[in-house]
Amino acid sequence: MRYLPLKMIVLSVIVTVSFCSVTYAEPVQELTFLNWGQDLSPDLQKKFEEKFNAKIHTVTFPSDDSRDSLLLSTDGQNFDVALVDGNSLPGYIRRGWLTQISEDDIPNIRHIIPRWGNAYKGSKEYSVPYFWGTVGIAYRSDLVQSPISSWLDIIKPPESLHGKIFMLPQNRELIDIGLKALDYSINNANDLNAYKEVEKLLLAQKPYVTKYDVLSVTEKSALVSGKILAAVTYSGDALTLQEINEDITYVVPVEGSILWVDYLVVMAKSEKKKLSMDFINFLNEPENAAEHAEYMYYATPNAAAEKLLPQEFLNDPTIYPGKTVLEKCEIDTKLPARINKIRNSIFLNVTRNKI
Repeated sequence: MRYLPLKMIVLSVIVTVSFCSVTYAEPVQELTFLNWGQDLSPDLQKKFEEKFNAKIHTVTFPSDDSRDSLLLSTDGQNFDVALVDGNSLPGYIRRGWLTQISEDDIPNIRHIIPRWGNAYKGSKEYSVPYFWGTVGIAYRSDLVQSPISSWLDIIKPPESLHGKIFMLPQNRELIDIGLKALDYSINNANDLNAYKEVEKLLLAQKPYVTKYDVLSVTEKSALVSGKILAAVTYSGDALTLQEINEDITYVVPVEGSILWVDYLVVMAKSEKKKLSMDFINFLNEPENAAEHAEYMYYATPNAAAEKLLPQEFLNDPTIYPGKTVLEKCEIDTKLPARINKIRNSIFLNVTRNKI
């Protein structure tokens, strides 16, 4: 959608024999964006704000679980656009938190690669994919004794890694990692013994974990300082850290991993739905989507944007994993309530006092 140029209304008032003019400008609209950290290019934010006479107010969350808790506390109110992991979409839709969208609302949806647009139930009707990537291990190749290649390298770590490991503080991903380490599918819905094995495995690892936390991607990161030597993290975050310290290496473990997709959604209780959709459409203009992908170091789901990206970016296996790696990665699917209850119990037991 195109924004009409700001109209200037000039009123001339005759006072005795002189004239004066008063100019009224359209008020700036504020868009509240619920977002992971600062996952938005400052340059693109400025460009959007100038084009649409708007101001983006960003509210950040440290994990998917914390975002869910925040939205539960407000019943989905107070936000216009939110960044949501694909696994949470069906639950948000059931709660009536999301606005249904179409190509009429967001014309640049036509550029989205179907695999990512349709990856989850309801994702096509209620969301637009933002980025996709993998979960893996970032580690200090200059400080560890040998290269890390398996989940078990940090789950059953050598003594040199004891107390120098971060694991993600998110229910689904932590349990998924345990399943992958034991060569089970992350979408295991029937084998209860598998979850008993996972709990035993992760509890045995617990004494060696510094904290269950999302790795900072600044110069103050514990991985940059060497306070920790290995951390479970996201592909793009690992590349950001490599820009700070070239000795940080990222690997998708040989057992395979989690393939994630994050989505932009318009909240049903937003009073600025048009501006929200303009924002999502703006981010999916091919030139903007390409610029944003390079800024974030993440793979874009926008086919037209991919054609504008440099070959070096497209050939980076951390951003665009090869076929062999992708074949071992899985996207989360909806699991039965009884399995989610088991997973919740394991997560709380494992992370207690360290999150």
